[in-house]
Amino acid sequence: MASNTKKAAAAVTLVTAASRKTATKKTDRPDVLNILRERIARYELPPGSKLNEYELAKEFDVPRTRVRDVFTALEQRGLIERIPNRGAMVARLDPEQVFHIYDMREVLEGLCARLACENADPASWQDLLDQFSGPVEIAVKNGDFEAYTEIYGDFRQRCIEAAANPVLAQALDNIYEKTQVLIRRIVILPGRGEIGVREHRAVLEAMRRGDAEAAERLRRENIRNAKAFLTRYINYVL
Repeated sequence: MASNTKKAAAAVTLVTAASRKTATKKTDRPDVLNILRERIARYELPPGSKLNEYELAKEFDVPRTRVRDVFTALEQRGLIERIPNRGAMVARLDPEQVFHIYDMREVLEGLCARLACENADPASWQDLLDQFSGPVEIAVKNGDFEAYTEIYGDFRQRCIEAAANPVLAQALDNIYEKTQVLIRRIVILPGRGEIGVREHRAVLEAMRRGDAEAAERLRRENIRNAKAFLTRYINYVL
């Protein structure tokens, strides 16, 4: 009886160890989809770049079938295109498509600002307002656009979380990953960084007051102005 108990205990130990090993393997697997999304967004993989299934499988040490699944997900998001006999490549955005996206951004980002303002304590926006009233402004004047885009990303993410609308969050996520590289390029256009800081500060001032209507209107104006800059410099951006 004691022998059987020991055998059972040993079996449980082996199963537990195997489970831990499997869980560790799953945890250690690279998130290929999000890594490639980030590379595309940061222009590390610019439009027209070819994506080699074999090379990516080797780089991430994953089966080629997994890379194919990632390609399917990226294609569904409009980030890559797969052409017969040519393989997969990062999708190019034509100017008309970009302007259509910005029209959608204006509506969705405005709605997001309004919902975030309605749902959150007005005082919760003070830290971001302080950032755009000092450090971000100084960073832009010094040409530190990475600091600007980082804090802007924080502002945008907190608005999405406060809006608490999963459908809106998904729509904004799909749009943002197509335009993130454009946002990084627009902010370095002559005068756009300084104007952007003032516009975001105005949005946050409205949110700090709890004025949801003004927050939506100002956020929409912010996106419209970004589109206007893009229209002027489109040949230099795309």
